[in-house]
Amino acid sequence: MKNSEIIGADKTAHRVPKMQRAWAMPNSLTFSIKPIRELIESTIADCASVCDPFVRNSPFKSRCVSNDLDTSVDADFHMDALDFLKSRSDSEFDAVLFDPPYSPRQVSECYKRMGLSVNMATTQASFWSNLKREIERVVIPGGVVITFGWNSGGIGQKYGFDIEQILLVAHGGWHNDTICTVERRRTSCAQESAQE
Repeated sequence: MKNSEIIGADKTAHRVPKMQRAWAMPNSLTFSIKPIRELIESTIADCASVCDPFVRNSPFKSRCVSNDLDTSVDADFHMDALDFLKSRSDSEFDAVLFDPPYSPRQVSECYKRMGLSVNMATTQASFWSNLKREIERVVIPGGVVITFGWNSGGIGQKYGFDIEQILLVAHGGWHNDTICTVERRRTSCAQESAQE
């Protein structure tokens, strides 16, 4: 099946995402992993405005409006990611690199490391849902988001995004795979109707 092939008919029609698998050594700096770095490079090559709300030591920070909670990180802003996204304009970015903490434990560790309190609001699913809602708002119609994590949920159809590609990066042994989900924001109501 080709990436552009359509399955179903009428309101059930959808495109089959391109699926790839690669192997690479694990690294806490996600974007330094070669197949992930190459995916980002090819996806954002033509994007004029890119946002990274969790920039850390990204090799792409010079191409992004960057944010990181950690004030020791070289970033344009040092805010909670949700507050940072809320401060941005509607349809401001062509692309978002979304590499948040992957689990409630990672969120907790990050907040504690910064001396911030950890509570139900920072460790429930709503932590990620609220971020996704703001990402939907700041990405232009037709814009792209690359989400990194331990699942391929991405931003999701609920927020008007369709998966174009999934890159599964295996790390061997007992390491969790890193799953990279490339999604494009729908450009019209007709596209949204086709996905329901």
